[in-house]
Amino acid sequence: MQYYIIAGEASGDLHGSNLIKELLLLDSKASIRCWGGNKMEAAGARLVKHYRDLAFMGFAEVIKNLPTIFKNLDFCKKDILAFKPDALILIDYPGFNLRIAEWAKKQGINVIYYISPQVWAWKESRVKGIKKSVDKMLVILPFEKEFYKKWNYEVEYVGHPLVQVIDEFKVQHAAEASVYKAASFPNKGVNIIALLPGSRKQEILKKLPIMLQVAADFPDYHFVVAKAPGLEEGFYHDLLAPYKNVSSVVNKTYELLSVAKAALVTSGTATLETALFEVPEVVCYKGSAVSFQIAKWLIKIKYICLVNLIMNKEVVRELIQDELTVTNITTELKKILSDTTKKQQLQKDYTSLKSLLSKGGNASANAAKSIYTYLMPQ
Repeated sequence: MQYYIIAGEASGDLHGSNLIKELLLLDSKASIRCWGGNKMEAAGARLVKHYRDLAFMGFAEVIKNLPTIFKNLDFCKKDILAFKPDALILIDYPGFNLRIAEWAKKQGINVIYYISPQVWAWKESRVKGIKKSVDKMLVILPFEKEFYKKWNYEVEYVGHPLVQVIDEFKVQHAAEASVYKAASFPNKGVNIIALLPGSRKQEILKKLPIMLQVAADFPDYHFVVAKAPGLEEGFYHDLLAPYKNVSSVVNKTYELLSVAKAALVTSGTATLETALFEVPEVVCYKGSAVSFQIAKWLIKIKYICLVNLIMNKEVVRELIQDELTVTNITTELKKILSDTTKKQQLQKDYTSLKSLLSKGGNASANAAKSIYTYLMPQ
């Protein structure tokens, strides 16, 4: 069969690549065309557009780039029609994908959504459109099945794909992580703090300078920035240069989390990855003033961090917008590094989190099987 897959971010590229691998195990002659990244291409898909050309962060940035977005939508529709897929598989990225879903349904194309848009966070009314446009919804967060149920829309919980990704990494790369630490930090006594500031220039420039200033208050620790692979080397140079106890890695985020004592993490998938590596973390978020005010008005959830949302309580501290200061980060970082009671509670919560996310089983394999079974003639 022919599959057309659209992912618009780094996390979508990761989960899309694992879905592609599982689809090809079930359908070895499948032809797959995609919008995504290097991982999806390496997994066996023909890459049409890279996600780094699609990612616009925040309401203000989206408005500014509307001409590009509309141009991409038009190109995407023409490319889908030319390819004539048996199914269109959409991975998160709702601003773009929900528009494509509505259009594709009118063309008679099977529309499958893997990794639901966060409609539970804001603009719940979008579910009405999803019910009309999406033939099959596969969700990865435990509470999403109940959320959609109240809208009388049956969805399938397949488990969270990160659980298996990280478990496999821990098994396969345990030795590699140790080698990484030994090679990068010859002094065995060094304590590492990971900085995960995001993958887009706008968000990195908002948060990383504040996160870096904290390094001066922790001279006995070495801070390591996980750089976004899509950005040029020179982008980080001037940001990192003033700090003696700061270095960086690229394409080594999991190795870094394997050896980190704590982490400062921007919101998003990275907060969940950090938790699954059992690393104490502080969530750091800051957007443009305009985008933040719009978000505050629209978003109706208690937390911005996936860890807290899934557990329905504050497991990790969130420092948002004006709260994201050097003083506040320093205070919270000291707590998760030295407060024994805090650390024990955090590990207990992390164990419960993993248990919740593991209940669905192997998400990528489950999703592929569900898609393949749905498309096969009865």
